[in-house]
Amino acid sequence: MNEGRTVFSQLMDFVPKSTFRRRVHRYQGDRGVTRFTCWQQWLAMSFAQITFRRSLRDIEACLGAVPKKLYHMGFTGPVPRSTLAEANEKRDWRLYSDFAHVLIGQARRLYVGEPLDVELDQTVYALDATTIDLCLSLFPWATFRDTKGGIKLHTLLDLRGNIPTYVWITEAKVHDVRILDVLLPEPGSIYVFDRAYIDFQRLWALHQARAIFVTRTKKNLNYRRRYSSPADRTTGIICDQTIVLTGRDTPEYYPAALRRIRYRDPETGETLVFLTNDFILPALAIAALYRSRWQVELFFKWIKQHLRIKAFYGTSDNAVKTQIWIAIATYVLVAIVRKRLKLERDLYTILQILSVYPFEKVPLQHLLTHSIYTRQDADIYNQLWLFDL
Repeated sequence: MNEGRTVFSQLMDFVPKSTFRRRVHRYQGDRGVTRFTCWQQWLAMSFAQITFRRSLRDIEACLGAVPKKLYHMGFTGPVPRSTLAEANEKRDWRLYSDFAHVLIGQARRLYVGEPLDVELDQTVYALDATTIDLCLSLFPWATFRDTKGGIKLHTLLDLRGNIPTYVWITEAKVHDVRILDVLLPEPGSIYVFDRAYIDFQRLWALHQARAIFVTRTKKNLNYRRRYSSPADRTTGIICDQTIVLTGRDTPEYYPAALRRIRYRDPETGETLVFLTNDFILPALAIAALYRSRWQVELFFKWIKQHLRIKAFYGTSDNAVKTQIWIAIATYVLVAIVRKRLKLERDLYTILQILSVYPFEKVPLQHLLTHSIYTRQDADIYNQLWLFDL
């Protein structure tokens, strides 16, 4: 039993500390540090992500309200906001980027057998980007428009477990489709993305790498139908066509045939038109794959809950990237806990539960499964007295 241990402390037990120390040594994170080490910085920032703290003052006040519990949570003392701000400004953000990728590797191995909405053996990725608006006067390095600043978070999400496999942080003015230039496609894997990524030269590169893509077409697509497969309209599939491109330059950019599927969602009545280079999967499976892309939107929703403009704890490029990578690492850590404790709850519910119980001394397994638990030293008030008093 974990008697006397806080929920936050139990959660941090799943952190591979030896790996963390190696990353600290690689980037000399603790060089010249006597008290507030990189581990203390990680604890404070991870706590802030889990509990939705909105500012450095908020973190300081929240932890300062429970001074007797700090030791049991792993802190060696109070966390002054000036000390945490200095650590975020000066310590290399790549330390936490590397550590996040270690956790991502662990999580992907744990979720490799996780089922998808579609029965497939291949790995399925969702690729998307989200813009985080910043105040240009506070973040002058994050240029976007003349009077507006921002950064863009490009994410490749493994849909088996909703694990962010790769994350690229760029200026907000970088177009989404340019990420396809740095993406290293895995042969046989499936990449699902929206219309912002339609560039037929880049899609041809994916096809040449033997990767499969699923996207939506643009309204102005010029094509010629070569063949139509039978379509069962009762399932929502209106047509399943083999096409070739007939635009001005597109036949040169993408010289092979493509598959065009028109689908009507029976729930919303919306008509969607998909484009893919896969001719084997059933048309309904293609529609289901695109629907699963919504998981990356949920990931962005969680990230933005922590990265609202008032929630940034520093204004420098290093401080912002440190916070983003620690937020991602914390998200992946909770995904690892979910798998290792064999929890049935979804990841977003677990995160919400953890946000309100960090100081409680309840075994993590009991908290996240809502099984009945009674402390051994607690009085049981519905127990009858053996002797009259």
